[in-house]
Amino acid sequence: VCVRPLKLDCYDMVHYGHSNQLRQAKAMGDYLIVGVHTDAEISKHKGPPVFTQEERYKMVRAIKWVDEIVEGAPYVTTLETLDKYNCDFCVHGDDITLTVDGKDTYEEVKRAGRYRECKRTQGVSTTDLVGRMLLMTKAHHSNIVSLHYQQHTDNFGKGPKGHSPWTGVSQFLQTSQKIIQFASGKEPQPGDTIIYVAGAFDLFHIGHVDFLEMVYKQAERPYVIVGLHFDQEVNRYKGKNYPIMNIHERTLSVLACRYVSEVVIGAPYAVGKDLLDHFKVDLVCHGKTEVLPDKDGVDPYAEPKKRGIFRAIDSGNNLTTDDIVQRIIENRLQFEARNQKKEAKEMAVIEAMKKREQKEQGEAPAQTAH
Repeated sequence: VCVRPLKLDCYDMVHYGHSNQLRQAKAMGDYLIVGVHTDAEISKHKGPPVFTQEERYKMVRAIKWVDEIVEGAPYVTTLETLDKYNCDFCVHGDDITLTVDGKDTYEEVKRAGRYRECKRTQGVSTTDLVGRMLLMTKAHHSNIVSLHYQQHTDNFGKGPKGHSPWTGVSQFLQTSQKIIQFASGKEPQPGDTIIYVAGAFDLFHIGHVDFLEMVYKQAERPYVIVGLHFDQEVNRYKGKNYPIMNIHERTLSVLACRYVSEVVIGAPYAVGKDLLDHFKVDLVCHGKTEVLPDKDGVDPYAEPKKRGIFRAIDSGNNLTTDDIVQRIIENRLQFEARNQKKEAKEMAVIEAMKKREQKEQGEAPAQTAH
C-alpha cells in the first residue's frame, strides 16, 4: 500500500525548520505531496510574502524529501483537497495555523481523523531570521549578546500581551542526530564525477538552488560536495553581521537540497591540494560572484585552475543574500506589523484554550481521595 501524506504551507523564506518538517512528513508515508499557497492567499491571511510564488515553488521542489508539489494550494485544508490529490492524511507542525478570521485551518481534517502532526524545529522561525536581518551589526558574531539585538528580537517576537510559544525567538542547538537525519549517507561510487563547490550559502535561497542545479548538470553521475566556510571566515569576506545563519544552520540548509551529496563543515577558504586529493575531486565550480583573495593575497582557486579542473558556472540567477536582506528591510514595517498581528491571534487562541480547559476541569466531578 502506498501511503500518501499531504503537507501544506506558505514556504516563504524556506529554512531548515521547514525541511525538517518535510523530512518528518515523508517518514510517515511513501509519497509526499506538498501544497504551496499563492502570493494572493498569503497576503490575505498573513501579509506580504518575501518571495514570489514561482520562487517558492522552485525552492520546495529542491528539498530532497518532496515527491510532488501542488501549486496554488488552498489556504484551508479540506477533505475535498485530500481526496483530489489521493492523499491519506495531511501533516502540519505542532504550531497553530489560523485563517484571516481566526479559525483553525485544519479543523475539518482533524474531525475526520485525517490529520497528523510533526514537531517544530526548536531555535528557528522565519520571524527570528527576519529579526536577525533587520540588525545588520557585527555584534551578531561577537561573544557579547548585543542588548540592542535582544531588545529588537523581543519586540519582534512578542505582541503587546505576553509571548506566543510559536512566534518567539529561540536559539538552535545542533546535534549529531540531526545531521545524521539530514545527511544522505551515500559514498561516491565508481563512475561518479566528484564536484566540489565552496561558499557561505547563507540564508539558503533560490539563487543557491539554481546554482547547485547547474553544478549538478555538469556531469552524467554527479556527486556534489559543498564546502561551507566557518562563520568567522564568512564574516571576514562578507562583513556587516554576515552570516545571518550560523555554520550549524547552514549545514542543515544545504544538506536538505536534493542536488547535494555531502557537506564539509568548516571548509578552508583556499581550495588546496590536500582537499582536492582527499576527496578525489574531478571538478571545482564557482558561480559568478566575485572571488576575494585569501588572507595571504592568493587566489583561493589557484590549485584547481592549475590542474585544469576549475569551471565558472552561470546559473542565470543573480539573486544574492544581500538582495534578500534588502527585500526584508524595504518591507520592514509591513513585516513587523504582520508578525504582531500573527502573535495577537495566537495569544487569543491560547487564552481560549486555557478557558476551555478551566471550564472542563470545573465541570469534571470532584475526585474523592481513597
